[in-house]
Amino acid sequence: MTTVLGSADKLTAPRPSGGIGQSVNDSLVIARRNLIRMSRIPEMIIFGLIQPIMFVVLFSYVFGGSMQIGDSTSPAVYREFLMAGIFAQTVTFATAGAGAGIADDMHKGLIDRFRSLPMARGAVLTGRTLADLVQTTLTLVVLAIVALLVGWRIHEGVPKALGAFALLLLLGYAFSWIGALIGLSVRTPEAATSGGLIWLFPVTFISIAFVDSSNLASWLQPIAEWNPFSATVQACRVLFGNPGVSTSDAWPMQHPVWASLLWSILIIAVFRTLSVRKYRSATA
Repeated sequence: MTTVLGSADKLTAPRPSGGIGQSVNDSLVIARRNLIRMSRIPEMIIFGLIQPIMFVVLFSYVFGGSMQIGDSTSPAVYREFLMAGIFAQTVTFATAGAGAGIADDMHKGLIDRFRSLPMARGAVLTGRTLADLVQTTLTLVVLAIVALLVGWRIHEGVPKALGAFALLLLLGYAFSWIGALIGLSVRTPEAATSGGLIWLFPVTFISIAFVDSSNLASWLQPIAEWNPFSATVQACRVLFGNPGVSTSDAWPMQHPVWASLLWSILIIAVFRTLSVRKYRSATA
């Protein structure tokens, strides 16, 4: 016997229920998918850990004796000054990986498949950035252990130190949305990696991460002091109690915790909006 299905009996794709709950659930599913993928490619995690460790060792022992922080040229003082910058550099350099991962999904057609599913529009990108945040957290934990081994210390107590790490993770999460936009805007993962690193070098080096802004050219000083990256570095030095806190009169340097929060929230708001819009129209 043959059964004929009427139009009312045809199978249709379920529609998303909508709302914040739907978006959160979809984002967590995508985040889990990306974390499983990362766990199956351990070299991604290993290489992500090796690079910041190399920066710590090289800057600490190669440049430590030639840098003057305040009135001191002690390598030990420079190591404590350095670590806030290395922490911030590590969370921001994860941006390139985020962009490359999204570009790879685009190149393989996965983004098109996700868009055909009944899921929240921003869930794919939010899930990806959350997975990257988990990886960044693991990297920070390992890096903090290495920093302690080379002589870095916190002097303002554990609660303030945890606050500093929270600001670092928020900055890393904010920058990962820039990486997401880059990944959606290029054609290959290789281009996303290059595009994700090119702009990061001036952002991280025209800052107070590795030298005090007073040592920069006069025209570079205001750029460094109003750099979102510098605000987070300054906030971390204050919360860690590390030497080398800038004495600049610039508002971000005088109120670094608030400046770091405001910069990160602004970056997330702007680049998440742009990324979701790009996601709706991007093609492999």
